[in-house]
Amino acid sequence: MSDKKRFPGLTADAYTSDTDRKATETLQKIPLLPKVVGKFHEVGWDRWMYAYNMATAVRCGPRQFKTLHDMLRECCEILDVPEPELYISSNPFPNAFAGGVERPYVTIRSSMVDTLNDDQLFHLIGHELGHIKSGHLLYHTIARVLIPLLEALGRRTLGVTDAIGMGLVLAFLEWSRQAELSADRCGLLCTQNFELSAQSNLLLCSGPTRLKDEASTEAFLDQSRTYQEMGTLDSIGRMLVFLFYGAQSTHPMPVHRTKELEKWYLGGGYQRIMDGHYTRRTTSNG
Repeated sequence: MSDKKRFPGLTADAYTSDTDRKATETLQKIPLLPKVVGKFHEVGWDRWMYAYNMATAVRCGPRQFKTLHDMLRECCEILDVPEPELYISSNPFPNAFAGGVERPYVTIRSSMVDTLNDDQLFHLIGHELGHIKSGHLLYHTIARVLIPLLEALGRRTLGVTDAIGMGLVLAFLEWSRQAELSADRCGLLCTQNFELSAQSNLLLCSGPTRLKDEASTEAFLDQSRTYQEMGTLDSIGRMLVFLFYGAQSTHPMPVHRTKELEKWYLGGGYQRIMDGHYTRRTTSNG
C-alpha cells in the first residue's frame, strides 16, 4: 500500500458536482421514472447483467490478477467505500464500467490495462468506485437497458408522439453525462495527482497506440481550454456537435470532462478534501 491520503467517512456530497445534482433532480421529477424502476426490478435485469458479466470476464482477487486487486483495495480505503467485485475482460476497445445494484462490481477491459500504467489505473478504478459510492448504479444500469424497459411498458420512445418517454431518455442521458464528472473527481482523489488523472482521460480519448509515449498532457489541456473558449462562430459549431452527437451520448466529450476536472482542481474543491475539510458520515465503512 502507498502513502496516499485516506478520507474516512467521506460522503458523496463532498465531491458531487452541482450539474450532477441538478440533472438528478430533473430526472427524479419525471413521472414515468418510478414505473421504469419498478419494471427494471420486475424483469430482473440486474441479476441477468451480473450473471452475464461473471460468465464473460475473469474475477480478480489475491490469487488472480493480484496487481489490479491490490489497486482496487487501496482505492476503496482511500474513498472509504466497501470493496466491490473486480473483473477483467478481453476487449480491444479501452473502457471500464461499474454495475450490479445488489452486488456491485467493476469490470476493466484488457485494452485499458495495456493503455494505462499502474499510476494512471488508480484514476480509472477510482472513477468507477465513485459511481458506486455516489449511488449511481441503479440509474446507470437502467440507462443501459432503457429502451427495452420502455418497450416493456408499452411505450415507443422513437416516435414523436411519446413526449414523456423521450423526455425520460434525454433526462437519463444528461444525468449520465453529469454523473461522469463527479466520478472523475473520485479518480483524482485516488491518484492524488492531477496530471496523472488528466493523462488517463487523454489516453482513454486517444486509445491504444504504440506512440503513446509521445502523448502530451499539457497539449491536451491546452486543447480542452481552446474548446471551452471558442469564439462565437466556433461556439455555434460546438453547439451543433452537441445537438447531433453529444446529446445522444452517455458520456461528456473527453476534452470537456478534462476541463471540468481541472476547474474543480484549480477551484480548491480537491484541496479542501485533501486538507480534511469535507462532509463525513458519523461512522465510516471501515
